[in-house]
Amino acid sequence: MLTHDQERLIAATAPVVAEHLDAITQRFYPLMFDRYPEVKALFNQAHQANAAQPRALAGAVLAYVQLRGEPARARAALATAISKHVSLGIAPEQYPIVGECLMAAIGEVLGEALTPEIAGAWGALYEELAGLLIELESHHYHAFASLPGGWQGTRTFRLAERREESEVITSFLLEPVDGGPVADFQPGQYIGVKLSLDGETHYRHYSLSAYPNGQSYRLSIKREPGGRVSEHFHARMAPGDTLELLPPAGDLTLVPGAAPVMLLSGGVGQTPMLPLARQALEQGRRVIYVHAARDAAHHAFGEELAALDRDFPQLLDTTLLYEEGEGGDHRGRLDRALLERLLPAGEVHCYFVGPQGFMSAVNAQLEALGVPAERRHFEHFGPARPLDVAA
Repeated sequence: MLTHDQERLIAATAPVVAEHLDAITQRFYPLMFDRYPEVKALFNQAHQANAAQPRALAGAVLAYVQLRGEPARARAALATAISKHVSLGIAPEQYPIVGECLMAAIGEVLGEALTPEIAGAWGALYEELAGLLIELESHHYHAFASLPGGWQGTRTFRLAERREESEVITSFLLEPVDGGPVADFQPGQYIGVKLSLDGETHYRHYSLSAYPNGQSYRLSIKREPGGRVSEHFHARMAPGDTLELLPPAGDLTLVPGAAPVMLLSGGVGQTPMLPLARQALEQGRRVIYVHAARDAAHHAFGEELAALDRDFPQLLDTTLLYEEGEGGDHRGRLDRALLERLLPAGEVHCYFVGPQGFMSAVNAQLEALGVPAERRHFEHFGPARPLDVAA
């Protein structure tokens, strides 16, 4: 617990640290990778290159400083970080590494302005934050491990089947090598993947794109130009090959109730929407399903959507937008006029996933149409929030 003097120092220096926080976090990651190269695999280097991870760390630190006096709000603000850590298997012993390097980065950026007393106060604040994260992550680890078919750490899965869903998206059906049951997840969640490529360890997050069945998980992955891991899946993963999975995580999950659900996706952002749609439909809720794709060749899961429509014809309303080419219900992008026409009156919960530009635009449009923040739900696989990106 921070002392009274440390609390005073944090309050007095928070504006200065906030002013320099981008510089601090930009320095922090190279410093940590230099001192502890073994942790580099845990961080997506594309998000390092575009500064998304440094911005996310800066935002998390600032949010905690501002909300630490309100425990419930502080925990809610940390939910995304906790989910990412769970899906990477972050362990308590890794937190001191971050603390050491973060304080070193603060020292380099602030120089002589960082007195021993101020350094002690911010070090104590980090220890408080780390302790809270460790506690909350431990709860997630143990809760999942206690489920039938759950586990802690990594578990080895074998590729049982692969299916081409579109020109750029392929599904991979994974079954556990040990032959045991597979714990259910919450529709909308993603899972951490750990695999070794040419002697280097890589971690990625992918949506679980099929409804829980107790036997397997399905990942549906877009082939990204220059993407080393996605290229491996598409070009090299064959039935019988193995990889390691970490526990499912993520909070893009249905809010309980009977209110209609609007699911909006762009490109591969459709993957978490499929299990979300089935869950809502089986609950008897109306589902407005809107998906934007480049063209018919890039539209995945057409057969699954058709099957949902046959099973729930009175509840499911589907709208497909193609930017180019023939087919679909509309041409062009999802604009405010179309969204306003499709948005049901009254209470509705809106879930949206896709490229950052898509998510930013949808979020801004929904806000302009009067959908309150607590009914706008989104997930992202990089650290940047769509609200950080200009619409």
